[in-house]
Amino acid sequence: MTTHPEDPRTLLVRRMTWEADGVLSVELVHPDGKPLAPWSPGSHLDLHVGGHIRQYSLCGDPADATRYRVAVLNEPSSRGGSRHVHTKLRPGQSVTVAGPRNHYALEPAGSYLFIAGGIGITPILAHARQAEREGIPYRLIHGGRSRASMAFGTELAALDGGEVTFVPQDEQGHIDLAAALAGLPADALVYCCGPAPLLDAVEAACPAGQLRTERFAAPIVERTGDDAAFEVEFRASGTTATVPAGLSILEAAERAGVQAASSCRDGICGTCETRVLAGTPDHRDFLLSDAEKESAETMMICVSRCSSDRLVLDL
Repeated sequence: MTTHPEDPRTLLVRRMTWEADGVLSVELVHPDGKPLAPWSPGSHLDLHVGGHIRQYSLCGDPADATRYRVAVLNEPSSRGGSRHVHTKLRPGQSVTVAGPRNHYALEPAGSYLFIAGGIGITPILAHARQAEREGIPYRLIHGGRSRASMAFGTELAALDGGEVTFVPQDEQGHIDLAAALAGLPADALVYCCGPAPLLDAVEAACPAGQLRTERFAAPIVERTGDDAAFEVEFRASGTTATVPAGLSILEAAERAGVQAASSCRDGICGTCETRVLAGTPDHRDFLLSDAEKESAETMMICVSRCSSDRLVLDL
């Protein structure tokens, strides 16, 4: 099961490095030189940047407790997060973070196929290193617009425990998924992170049950007729509210003056994960595993609802 994020705290930007065209890595350390909280491959940090909370995958070495490293793509359509990192954040400055939290952990398997598109290489790099440390066979395919735009090429090329293939689109076209998935062993798992078209194509081609994905944006899902109103008690705040159709639990909490952390509001980042004390969640996020949803111990209140009449949350 995933753990709750730690309280927000301040870290120091020690170094920023160009990893590819438009991709900056940011190295964060404790301002007093203390060890940082441990993390596992697939984890991400919440960074409070430019007035927003944004999630960035950790792509350094989990064994190094002295620093965190994330990589940030300069998004032209940025709502403020990546733009702030690229234009305003600089070494020597402080930044508020929360986490690490992991909704994309590497599960045990006989072998792995890692498929990354663009900046999606960040969690995949950490996954590949874990597979290599554990001596588990893997293949890694990294696609991107061009070699110049593909981050961490030198570090990926230095991996020697598996097969690493680079597929720059301007030279080779798109990743040949049929070839990549051909002969996939039944005990293998496929981890894919990247833009929606790549994830959709891999989902369509991958055998059922063998794919694990992490998305940059929530897929479009049509839902009709299942938005009945329900009551929610925010136990820690001593507040009760009604959540009508068309209003999220998060929005109801905000209207009632209950503080709840949030970021994406699409069920993909995990910032709003909240412990369920009573009631039956109607999970609509794209993060929790089937087992986690079945346990009903936590839920993402930005998109999920309730299939019982009443819900009690630890807020």
